[in-house]
Amino acid sequence: MTATAAPTRIKTALQEKFEKEVLPKVKEKFGITNPMALPRLEKVVINTGMGKQLENNKLKPEIRDAVLGTLAAVSGQKPVLLTAKKSVANFKVREGATSAAMVTLRRDRMWSLLQRVIHLAIPRVKDFRGLKDTSFDKQGNYSFGFSEQAVFPEIDMGKVTFSHGMHINISFRNSNPAISRFVLAELGWPFKREDS
Repeated sequence: MTATAAPTRIKTALQEKFEKEVLPKVKEKFGITNPMALPRLEKVVINTGMGKQLENNKLKPEIRDAVLGTLAAVSGQKPVLLTAKKSVANFKVREGATSAAMVTLRRDRMWSLLQRVIHLAIPRVKDFRGLKDTSFDKQGNYSFGFSEQAVFPEIDMGKVTFSHGMHINISFRNSNPAISRFVLAELGWPFKREDS
């Protein structure tokens, strides 16, 4: 049996920038001397809720397929369907009903998506004035959303039967809101300016 060489991974420009430019700046600004204590981008989760589209606790197949197709095209991997954990009468959702779809990206696919979000998707948002810099949790994870899938160039809106938004969560390790905000700003994240 012959040993096969491991495939070489090609890093995105954003990942290269993070490792070669951003991490040294984080070390200097926040006084982190231990390399294991430096912040890391761990994963990106894309989530789309479909609870409003339920009819008699069933999701129309064409809506489900449209959402799954969009998430697959944007992420490059197969999304999973989520079911409601408990019944909520106000939202007309019963326990066990399919109510959302999500996909989790790590490593290369995560970096590729972040690069496309910064350079392709966000510039296509109408009347864009910057993203809020207050959407961090205590661990430094950042959340934002798009109101429709048309911002991604992979989606052909001429063939879309169901327009929907999506929520994106960027998860950090070894971080806090100040460090995460600094890292994202250095990567070119378009935060809202103070004067606007």
